[in-house]
Amino acid sequence: MKTLDIDFSAPSLERTLHRTGARTWAVAALALLLCAAAGVLGARLMAQRRADDAALQAARLRAAAPVAVKVEKSAPPISELQAGAVNAAILQLNLPWRALHDAIGAATPPDIAMLALEPDARKRTMKITAEAKSSDAMIGYVEELKKQELFAGVLLTRHEINEQDPQRPIRFQIEAEWMAP
Repeated sequence: MKTLDIDFSAPSLERTLHRTGARTWAVAALALLLCAAAGVLGARLMAQRRADDAALQAARLRAAAPVAVKVEKSAPPISELQAGAVNAAILQLNLPWRALHDAIGAATPPDIAMLALEPDARKRTMKITAEAKSSDAMIGYVEELKKQELFAGVLLTRHEINEQDPQRPIRFQIEAEWMAP
């Protein structure tokens, strides 16, 4: 037979406490512990925030106060000769190598042998030494270099026939002035 749970007492706090199960009490105790832990953690965070605000205010006051700085001369000034040497080195390092290489490469046909490139950063010029199989190829190369937008002026400065080589190539030198890329 099945037991019946009959309770004729009036609803009250005492009745509710008597009828509450162990699981409900455990959940309520756990909830109280979590609330207490959250309260303690919140109090710690508020205390930390007050300490951080005080440290920030102190740092602002220190930053606003004038500070005397003693400056010492550690090295003698650079001489004009040294400054010129440093500036020359910087000019050499800041050459527009990629633009120069691309312009020369675009103008150089396969029948021209490139022998040397000698840039002069101060004058913004480039000496190109090359060899060609014929004078027509040499003149054509000079004309192709003149067509490049990077170069402002291209001059054939020297040429000679290499008599010691059996193919007798023409060795020539071109001076090209470049513009800022």
